[in-house]
Amino acid sequence: MPTVGVKRDLLFKALGKTYTDEEFDELCFEFGLELDEITSEKEIISKEQGDCKASGASDIILYKIDVPANRYDLLCLEGLVGGPRYKRVKPVNGDPQRLIITKETASVRPHAVAAVLRNITFTQERYDSFIELQEKLHQNICRKRSLVAIGTHDLDTISGPFTYTAKPPAQISFKPLNQTKEFTAVELMSLYKTDSHLRHYLHIIEDKPVYPVIYDSNGIVLSMPPIINGDHSKISLKTKNVFIECTATDVTKAKIVLDMMVTMFCEYCSQPFTVEEAEVVYPDGQSCIYPELAYRTERLSSEFINRKVGINESTEKIAQLLTQMCLKSRSTGAGDEIEVEIPPTRSDVIHACDIMEDAAIAYGFNNIVRTTPRTYTVANQFPINKLTELLRQDLAAAGFTEALNFALCSEEDIADKLGKKIEDTKAIHISNPKTAEFQVARTTLLPGLLKTIAANRKMPLPLKLFEISDVVLKDQSKDVGAKNSRRFCAVYYSKSPGFEVIHGLLDRTMQLLEVKPGSGEGYHIQAAEDCTFFPGRCAEIFVRGQSVGRLGVLHPDVITRFELTMPCSALEMDLEPFLGHTVEISLSHDVPMRETKIHKFPTISSSSNIPSKPTSTKTTFGDLSTPTGLKSLNDFLTDKSYIEGFSASQADVSVFEAIPSAPQSNLCHLLRWYNHAKSFYSARSSLPASKSQYVVPESTQNNTNATTNDDDDLDLFGSEEEDEEAEKVKQQRLAEYAARKAKKPAIVAKSSILLDVKPWDDETDMVKMEACVRSVEMDGLLWGQSKLVPVGYGIKKLQIGCVVEDDKVGTDMLEEAITAFEDFVQSVDVAAFNKI
Repeated sequence: MPTVGVKRDLLFKALGKTYTDEEFDELCFEFGLELDEITSEKEIISKEQGDCKASGASDIILYKIDVPANRYDLLCLEGLVGGPRYKRVKPVNGDPQRLIITKETASVRPHAVAAVLRNITFTQERYDSFIELQEKLHQNICRKRSLVAIGTHDLDTISGPFTYTAKPPAQISFKPLNQTKEFTAVELMSLYKTDSHLRHYLHIIEDKPVYPVIYDSNGIVLSMPPIINGDHSKISLKTKNVFIECTATDVTKAKIVLDMMVTMFCEYCSQPFTVEEAEVVYPDGQSCIYPELAYRTERLSSEFINRKVGINESTEKIAQLLTQMCLKSRSTGAGDEIEVEIPPTRSDVIHACDIMEDAAIAYGFNNIVRTTPRTYTVANQFPINKLTELLRQDLAAAGFTEALNFALCSEEDIADKLGKKIEDTKAIHISNPKTAEFQVARTTLLPGLLKTIAANRKMPLPLKLFEISDVVLKDQSKDVGAKNSRRFCAVYYSKSPGFEVIHGLLDRTMQLLEVKPGSGEGYHIQAAEDCTFFPGRCAEIFVRGQSVGRLGVLHPDVITRFELTMPCSALEMDLEPFLGHTVEISLSHDVPMRETKIHKFPTISSSSNIPSKPTSTKTTFGDLSTPTGLKSLNDFLTDKSYIEGFSASQADVSVFEAIPSAPQSNLCHLLRWYNHAKSFYSARSSLPASKSQYVVPESTQNNTNATTNDDDDLDLFGSEEEDEEAEKVKQQRLAEYAARKAKKPAIVAKSSILLDVKPWDDETDMVKMEACVRSVEMDGLLWGQSKLVPVGYGIKKLQIGCVVEDDKVGTDMLEEAITAFEDFVQSVDVAAFNKI
């Protein structure tokens, strides 16, 4: 969640009310926010850089507030306070400012929008908030400027109309923000490669033949999006008229970002809450007026909100709750229908579910009464996962070792190294891969196992590995255009090909899957040609007439490409045909704005088979005819679905029969179990026997009582003194045992971890990065050896080992501490993790 830092006194002044820290924390919670931290600028600098650096910093109290990631309107103080209705106006004198887009921008950033904040008054606090909002939008909805880049300019220093075009880098020359001389675009890209802030955005246009640029009518450069603005038009505290332009690859995101910028700060204009329009002319001659500042209305029923949230409020009350959340609402008078007005600041409201969520936040999640669900389900393992687990155990028993490889790999792994073309693999490509190792989602498990063997060539032969995991394939019939498929792959690597070993493993697998040999309803293999396998040493596997995979001896060229030197046989097949249906379940469905479908749950009628009077109410939980016994059983069922184990048994039946009547609603766990037991009571004869006895029969109770009374009357050999002496000896022995156990040293669990620390680029100082990593000190952490491993494109990653005490140091703690060195470290991955 994004965190917004605001000065406490300024916030209270804008709200018109003062709160204590506890009261403001409660206020944030009522609006779905969270007060994360109460600090100051001096305290922040002191923590990060030390007390000496914080000597001159401000002591003003800052509130750090966590806001939802989709609430772009809450990323600054102005948004947290809220505003009235916004209005787009025409210029007082003359035509609106024009931004003309040329056709050259189509290959880089084809869209642009613009607006003007006229006669705005900045103070230092407003200016800081204005700049900070741009940065937070860039990191959030703008996706680090890859989708949208914001430019703000002092309109009094430039003149329209403005031209948004694209030119070769060598032809672009201007003085960038906060620089003293002019640079060409080529020189700027070299200059900012070492800039800790701007270097992260260079890749967006670095490889493009032309760079986007905005000129005014005099040829002055306003900005080179998405990298830097020009110094000529920079804004300051004295700026009165601000020209805002947003260039983008996604015009919808651009409109949202522009609306956010102008609505948050138009209250400081001479005419508060008004925004001057600007005209954008596209290459085809079409023109649009921005900002849109579109208000729209939606209608939904209060019954829909009550049912989804689990409350029972009137239509007027729900309309009042929504208005409290800045969604102006009213009852239309047509039944329970509510009309909701969505302001331009609420781009996160897409359909009825979003409106319902705001109603729930305003009502207060803590105020929703806890109820027992009306439906009861029994959790079960997915069939494909159950089959996978069973196969893993038996394949390991067959002498093969399981491997687990990455789901992403390089194009070379699944194509060139296997002797295939990448176009024929149906691979899903990563749009912006960070390394050459992870470019596509794997379409076969074989390359991963061969790379595992290559990394373990010094191990004793033969090497027998297997893996059961998913591959990803293109499938236009799916709503996402791809599907997961569960595969089984095994390899045998030794001085001889070992085809007979792989063939035997296939026969064993089919035996486990209960598929008999044969060409009809069984399985068989037949010769096939595949460039991955040696000619004449490849066979295709058919099950019930359907091809499910292949096995054979790998081609020598394939073995060589994976840096192996000995023959290898492999088997790979699809496991899903053995289930008889696909393992994927559609999780998406259309949700209409107005939901009219009413779910009706089947009710279970009382059966005459249920005993009207239990034979006994005495159980191991107590007497179930008393409140104490029922409460004890309710506590027992707090985290259990059944009396014994994870499925229904005769234990549930016997305890169910011991309860005289349905429990009260305050015993929610017991009531849940009771209704579930009632549903399968008619089929009780088919349930397995219980392992223990939970109900005490009446006859046993009577006999026990009688025996107890007789024993009390006649005690021929008992002795109270002997009983006391035996109890003393027992307690003494227990104390001696506890003392001996306490002297034993506790076993310290340790793990060996191998970390992959990746830099930002090939210019990162790897020596300094390793020094930063080793500077991380924790109790229970011991750093080991390290080395630099080539990744691709001249980039190397740091591979460093360490030993940690499990109770003191976790991988999350290590990753968080290392990634804190953000000038050097891009990411941290756990390459290997072994218990010591």
